[in-house]
Amino acid sequence: MLIGGATHSNGEALAAFTRRAHGPQGGSIVALTTASGNPAASARQWRRDLRAAGCFNVQIPVVSTRDDATNPRFVAALASAQGIFFGGGDQIKLVSIIGGTPAGDAIRDAYVRGIVIGGTSAGAAALAKTTLAGNEVDEHGQLVEQYIGPGLGLVRHPTIIDTHFSQRRRLYRLFVALAEFPELLGLGIDEDTAIVVEGNVGRVVGTGSVTFVDGRGITYSNAGAHRDGMPLTLSAMRVGIVGAGHAFDLQTRELVHADASHDRLTEPSSAMRQPGFQATSQAWPSGSAK
Repeated sequence: MLIGGATHSNGEALAAFTRRAHGPQGGSIVALTTASGNPAASARQWRRDLRAAGCFNVQIPVVSTRDDATNPRFVAALASAQGIFFGGGDQIKLVSIIGGTPAGDAIRDAYVRGIVIGGTSAGAAALAKTTLAGNEVDEHGQLVEQYIGPGLGLVRHPTIIDTHFSQRRRLYRLFVALAEFPELLGLGIDEDTAIVVEGNVGRVVGTGSVTFVDGRGITYSNAGAHRDGMPLTLSAMRVGIVGAGHAFDLQTRELVHADASHDRLTEPSSAMRQPGFQATSQAWPSGSAK
């Protein structure tokens, strides 16, 4: 499950993870603060937050190097965990430390066994096969070059994930990424909001929404010229918003009823069924890290 950052310890977004990991019943949870600039301090904070969320069997080893990710005790803890959680920070750092290590293998094995795996902010962005960072101004007012590279591959659908989405106005960043890789599904998750993926369907919980961007139907893109400094121009990018309580099929890229089967699409509104109704734009159907 994927959380958009700034999650509240008593909020529904984090609760969706703790319930599935059986945290309140004593389920073993292993959290990783590897993405943080200060993994030890972040571990202390996450221990408090997870305890406040009702989880008491929590291990948060400090994993800040690839050597740490080979520690047999850490790998064994991952192998027996009922839930694995990734905190925020820098998704590139997280992938570079965990990817291709015994810890990374243990996490992938847990995913295959159906163990719940969650991440927030950079921890969510890193879970996809492709991860996104940069292309925004840093704390010093300097534009950081966009990075698109491999992620941990724990979301089986071809997605690219952005977080803090509405709060940091990241829709343009996701447009740029999808102009380069239009076959990917862009998911932009608001803060204190999660998309819980089970099978093909992601259900949105929390206080905000998830924006989806589908570039497969793009009819014009100047992505090559944009790389050389020209303003970005796109036509027919498909965008939608999925609010809390609704669900989205990541395979068909269509909205589904939150309480319905995975293949049932939402019915059109009564206004849309009236004679003479005409949609205003095909690019906005009813229905994008650190």
